[in-house]
Amino acid sequence: MSKSAGCCKRFLHYAFDYETPKTLVIPSLGVGFVFRFTQFLVVMYVVGYVCVVQKAYQDTDTVISTVTTKVKGFAFTNTSDTEPRFWDVADYIIPPQSDHSFFVLTNMVVTPKQVQSHCPELPSPSTTCVDDCNCVEGRSDPRGNGIQTGLCENYSTTARTCEVLSWCPLEIDTKLPEHALLVAAENFTVLIKNSITYPKFNFHRRNILPHVNSSYLKRCEFSRLTDPHCPIFRLKHIVSEAGEDFQDMAVKGGVLGILIDWSCDLDWWAGECLPKYSFRRLDNKHPVNNVAPGYNFRFAKYYKAADGEETRTLIKAYGIRFDVIVFGTAGRFSIVPTIVNLGAALSFLSLVPVVADWFLVTCSRKRDLYSRHKTTHLTEDADSLFSVIV
Repeated sequence: MSKSAGCCKRFLHYAFDYETPKTLVIPSLGVGFVFRFTQFLVVMYVVGYVCVVQKAYQDTDTVISTVTTKVKGFAFTNTSDTEPRFWDVADYIIPPQSDHSFFVLTNMVVTPKQVQSHCPELPSPSTTCVDDCNCVEGRSDPRGNGIQTGLCENYSTTARTCEVLSWCPLEIDTKLPEHALLVAAENFTVLIKNSITYPKFNFHRRNILPHVNSSYLKRCEFSRLTDPHCPIFRLKHIVSEAGEDFQDMAVKGGVLGILIDWSCDLDWWAGECLPKYSFRRLDNKHPVNNVAPGYNFRFAKYYKAADGEETRTLIKAYGIRFDVIVFGTAGRFSIVPTIVNLGAALSFLSLVPVVADWFLVTCSRKRDLYSRHKTTHLTEDADSLFSVIV
């Protein structure tokens, strides 16, 4: 037989020989243990992790939410730096409405009776001068307080600074009160109204539960132990649960998160879907590198005198901003992910014999014997010879 004919025959055998599984029963406790133990691990993974922990038999959806808040409380202040004053919601909630957050004023620096005029700039390395030559008319520094006029004026008996066109007198925001002005703000309360929906499942809920009525809302207050589903929160308790002290935080302000978790199992056997509240501080509070701490902003109240002159009171407001963050994922039984994950589980089980075969021909003591019997090549000549002998 020529060499080319032999190569062609080998190719035909390689391409068209049929392989069929052969059952080989091996009385080995070691191999049997590896096979069953691997099966057990696969089943435990599918049942324990995929089905119970991950709930892969469910279809899921992400929450869509809306939030409104209403703060209540009163305060009275009478300090050496300010006049006696009564405060209500319109005074300390700025702005009155905000998206998923609210701000409570706790401290401030007030600069009253400002008018647009010329005055010496506050002393700094870029504003101190000796004469007019050190000041540039029309120059404006974003970190300054106005536009330079080109004149050098006496700021005090010991310092001269460039004159600016600005709202005068200029604000001196370094004189921040050591203690918060509105210490009573810790006893203010906030009603949080939160409505959520899972559109894929046509599921709707409110954090004001169906059994709640008006009389209950007038007397309830959130407590993790005694009333965990009341939607009214005392500000002091919110800050305390976030691991902070209200009076310390009120001096320079900060940002706190009110987290509402609506993660729910919507299967009929899983129980009711209820919100879970948690609280944490969101702004950076580094014990060493505490540059530009807290939360503050400026706003002004404008007045016009009888002679037409416009004046304003500038307020640098410090306070706590509360961000209401709603999140959650809901799941419900669906046949499609169930079939997909069942198919994945069966494919995992089909790999178990591969692991057992590898152990059989690699790690067992009789691996040479098992390897010989594992694969058998059947030839027609051998079968004919066997028939003649019989």
